[in-house]
Amino acid sequence: MPKQTTFKQEPVTLLGEEQKAGNNAPDFTVLANDLSEKTLADYEGKVKLISVVPSLDTGVCSEQTRRFNEEAASLDNVSVLTISMDLPFAQKRWCGANGIENVETLSDHRSADFGEKYGVLIEELRLLARSIFVVDENNKITYVEYVSEVSDYPDYDAVLEHLKSK
Repeated sequence: MPKQTTFKQEPVTLLGEEQKAGNNAPDFTVLANDLSEKTLADYEGKVKLISVVPSLDTGVCSEQTRRFNEEAASLDNVSVLTISMDLPFAQKRWCGANGIENVETLSDHRSADFGEKYGVLIEELRLLARSIFVVDENNKITYVEYVSEVSDYPDYDAVLEHLKSK
């Protein structure tokens, strides 16, 4: 597990196995905004920037998703995925209201499959802990950031520098 993850400064329990750079990315099943199932295989041959947020309807999560939406335009062969526990309908509404076109929002609400496989499911809240994963074209994890305080921002510069160095 990450050294310690907190939510509003209170310790929380993350379920699942911590992922590290060099690991094979675990396959997962989540829901797209149209309720279709999506898996890692749907993004085969592309680099995947997986931005994990607790809920799009909060300030930090909203800003994180908007930032990666802006950055996505300058990233070649990168699928930018935002995964949260929000319902697909809420994700679709949020994207429309915020002009999000370069990020695909995916819901882990149904089974928490992604959250458990990537070690980001907060047991006490059934939300996902803020984190970033970069998965290469061969489904190897090349970058991981578990944000220690869920309400803090990820290190945008570090992940973007990592992506641009690929």
